[in-house]
Amino acid sequence: MAKRINFSSHDMPGLFDDFESSMPVHPDIERHARLAGLTGGQAEVKVDGDPLGPVVVKPVPNKIVFMSFGSGSSGNCAYIGDARSGFLIDAGVDCKRIERGLNEYGLDMNHVKGICITHDHSDHMRYAYSIVRKYRHIRLYCTPRTLSGILRRHSVSRRIMDYQVNIYKEIPFTVDNFTFTAFEVMHDGSDNAGFYVEHDNRAFAFATDLGCISERADYYMRRADYLMIESNMLRFGPYPEYLKARIMNVNGHLDNRMTAEYLASIYADRLSYVFLCHLSHDNNTPEIALNESRTALENIGLKVGGGMDSPDDIGADIQLVALPRFDCSRLYTLRI
Repeated sequence: MAKRINFSSHDMPGLFDDFESSMPVHPDIERHARLAGLTGGQAEVKVDGDPLGPVVVKPVPNKIVFMSFGSGSSGNCAYIGDARSGFLIDAGVDCKRIERGLNEYGLDMNHVKGICITHDHSDHMRYAYSIVRKYRHIRLYCTPRTLSGILRRHSVSRRIMDYQVNIYKEIPFTVDNFTFTAFEVMHDGSDNAGFYVEHDNRAFAFATDLGCISERADYYMRRADYLMIESNMLRFGPYPEYLKARIMNVNGHLDNRMTAEYLASIYADRLSYVFLCHLSHDNNTPEIALNESRTALENIGLKVGGGMDSPDDIGADIQLVALPRFDCSRLYTLRI
């Protein structure tokens, strides 16, 4: 593996903290505060008989939701969004599957503002042009070198450039409530990128294809509250030796053991969800990938949940999920 970085104030109460915590809360304020939490806006509450007039309740952070429409060599595409907008990470899945997945949860493609492309392999960009051509409000965010690789390696209309927005690694860009930073990952595509997505005070790191954990990938993944990371294969499986050599190269794919060891090494209290992605169809199973990472996390004393919001999951230190290869996942509401 490439080089890793290893890590081996108590707030004083405010002057009026005890006073404020003991004050009764008007039921109308509680109700409107809950509504504000759903919309990410502010709630103006008029309390009858209150001589001070309207009360503005500070909202809780807007909820972040996430789902996957497919993960693996047959096609990769995931969604991250809030009440205002949503974005796709990669476009290797047919538009109809994306539409069905969103519609099941009351969302549609008008909510999607952009597609972030990680690299130019077909399982990550195959349907990008058909999506932006159908939904012309959607922008395509990728580096210039990634776009050049797409046009050079695939039969894609050059009109895709009409929808593309140039981005550059380590330079953040903001769309609606989300700030995106592309970062370098080690893989054998053109200008491969992961994405660090910030929203309020939370961050989601996407690293779908990588052969090792480079310093820059490590930097961003350690700072994530939510992480999608590759757990591709069994170290000793039925693939021919030439294919194993390519996959296990530093520019190839992470195997289950490497992913599990890395997760155990970076765990911090803020990391609450891990989504294992890009599992090999022929050389891995969700059960094996989950077991390897779960064991590594349990060995450092963590209680690991399955991301299903059961009572046991709610009490867990971290949620661990293997994303389906060919199907849509459920829509996850990501807890703080």
